[in-house]
Amino acid sequence: MTNDFVFAINSIAFDENYRPSDNTRATTNFANLARGESRQQNLRNTLTMINNRFNALAHWDNPKGDRYTVELEIISVDMKIDHQGTESSFPAIEVLKTTIVDHQTNKRIDGMIGNNFSSYVRDYDFSVLLREHNQGKTEFSIPADFGELHGNIFKSFVNSETYQEHFTKLPVTCLSVSDNKVYHRTGNEHPILGLEYEPNEPSLTEQYFKKMGLHVRYFMPPNSVAPLAFYFFGDLLNDYSNLELISTISTMESFQRIYRPEIYNANAAAGHCYQPSLSNQDHSLTQIVYDREERNALALEQGKFTQEHFIKPYQALLEQWSAKYAA
Repeated sequence: MTNDFVFAINSIAFDENYRPSDNTRATTNFANLARGESRQQNLRNTLTMINNRFNALAHWDNPKGDRYTVELEIISVDMKIDHQGTESSFPAIEVLKTTIVDHQTNKRIDGMIGNNFSSYVRDYDFSVLLREHNQGKTEFSIPADFGELHGNIFKSFVNSETYQEHFTKLPVTCLSVSDNKVYHRTGNEHPILGLEYEPNEPSLTEQYFKKMGLHVRYFMPPNSVAPLAFYFFGDLLNDYSNLELISTISTMESFQRIYRPEIYNANAAAGHCYQPSLSNQDHSLTQIVYDREERNALALEQGKFTQEHFIKPYQALLEQWSAKYAA
């Protein structure tokens, strides 16, 4: 057994002609948008939202608000497994890469890698392992090693030659805030990221991403209505340019307005003390069709798929590798 798994990267453009590949997690948010009768209009409207938001944030030297266009690529990462002389692969991770097109200078500028984060193993951890661990119990708890295998796979990928050959900066993932935590404004304000918030206690997602080596900070960008959770290595405020930060905000805030309109398309902005609510009725809907119930059901299916095709067949190998990697 080698010290690390080998990773392979494939990419596909996320544009109005996008169709999910057979290997894409069906629960992945952008895949959900790209199915059904409204697929092309969904995609077109989503991209328009992203571009409008980007230009609104990158407003300097941009009087007409049309200087920039954001192009998105879905980056799919396969993990190669050499087991008992037989090589196979498993779809480990999917993220988004942004590229910024500056129509004034005719330049293409690298945006952020990461943004959205999808993982079959995370589906297994949350939808199968965590559920089985708590079945029949009166008090919720998490397994002692919860998220460790997934975290080590992610760190192994980011540290791999494959990652470094394709990307020059470390990834940043941008997620929704938790609807069972309370967030307080700190008084810190960044010109692009906006007002900083801190939660009253760490969420399970925060703990899970910590196993991946990621820190988290919460910011509500200018003219937003709720904070976003930014997961990152290093120094979020100084390691990335303004345009890189805007590429993540415009992309992921637009997705969250579609996925969680009760929070991110609310008609009132978060105050100094803020608790998100998915039962908030005072919100607006986008003109984009998204099936949240279907996505929740598919997460369980894909967790079971991971259990049958990855965790069970390679359990001894994975445990040995993960322990060695952590050491």
